[in-house]
Amino acid sequence: MIENGGATGRRAYCVRMLAGLSLGLMMCAAGVSAQTKDTEQKPADAKYEYGNYQTFYLTDPPEARVANDIQTDLRNMVPKARIYYEASRNAISVRGSADDIQLAQKVLAEIDAPRKTCRLTYTITDTDNGKRVGTKSFALIVTHGEKTVLKQGIKVPIVTGMADKESSGQESQVQYEDVGLEIEASLDGVKLSTRVVQSSLADEKPGVSAKDPVFRQTVLDLVATLEPGKPLVLGSIDVAGSTRHEEIAVVSEVVQ
Repeated sequence: MIENGGATGRRAYCVRMLAGLSLGLMMCAAGVSAQTKDTEQKPADAKYEYGNYQTFYLTDPPEARVANDIQTDLRNMVPKARIYYEASRNAISVRGSADDIQLAQKVLAEIDAPRKTCRLTYTITDTDNGKRVGTKSFALIVTHGEKTVLKQGIKVPIVTGMADKESSGQESQVQYEDVGLEIEASLDGVKLSTRVVQSSLADEKPGVSAKDPVFRQTVLDLVATLEPGKPLVLGSIDVAGSTRHEEIAVVSEVVQ
């Protein structure tokens, strides 16, 4: 009886030891798994995010829209880095790994290249009954992505209403209308967006009021492909009220 009881006790003791060892191994494995999971969830620790820092100065002070586009581009291309734009110093600061800094530098080198500047020369050729009677040329400096406007002519006052004045009676409300030539141009690569407006005062008077002027106006508004050094005819128009005819052409020349 004692031997059997001793054997039974030893077996029970061994079972308890094995159970305890198994529980310890399970708890250890769970701890390692939790640690691994926590590490996977937080790969960007302080050493990864803040170990490297560099400031890049942009070539030209960009507009607010352009600065936002640059930041958005960098944040999409280098998502793990922290990116700050300082408008007063025209600089972008980047914090991240060494690979992040290198990639940000490469992206900025491509998107922050100086924008090209071109000289656009518009030529307006006048003909009367098929015979050339005159040529006018106008040159504009246009930076890619920007708009340039040229105006030549006069401003004509137009009375639009009357305002009451307690002390001096009525006062005329006047606005001014541009009369003459107006050219707008913008470049995006080889794409030219342009608008040419020619206006003049007509001889006839309106039926409403003899003081109100009548304007003649011709508008040419288009988008075209413009290759440097190659003249492009934008259009030809008949001048209203006359036998004259005008042809409008443009040619571009890279300045820088």
